[in-house]
Amino acid sequence: MSGELATTNLLLGIMAAVSVLQGLVIIGAAIGGFMAYKKVMEVVNGIEARQVAPAMAKVNAILEDVKAVSAKVKEETERVDYAIHSTMDRIDNTADRVRSNVREKTSRFVGFVRGLRVAIEGMLHSEART
Repeated sequence: MSGELATTNLLLGIMAAVSVLQGLVIIGAAIGGFMAYKKVMEVVNGIEARQVAPAMAKVNAILEDVKAVSAKVKEETERVDYAIHSTMDRIDNTADRVRSNVREKTSRFVGFVRGLRVAIEGMLHSEART
């Protein structure tokens, strides 16, 4: 029975040593991963400082220019719209005045022509009756 315990103890010792080695490997991998992460973050921060930040500054400047231009276009559009509406109102007003003036000037002549027509029709009908 002592032989069997020696074999069991030997196997348990080997398993304990392997477990310690596995723990050391995992700790080493974690330290290596952390160091790689630090280096990658340094590279990313360097790229961001050299490339992304200037690009963002340019994009922000372009967006501000676009905002200013769109505000100016909006103002000019409102101004043109007001000018067109006021011109259309003046044209409508002028057309109404011209129409009323033409009616006023021609109403006597139209009345005279209508009266003359009625008179001629009356004479033609009276001759046809006789």
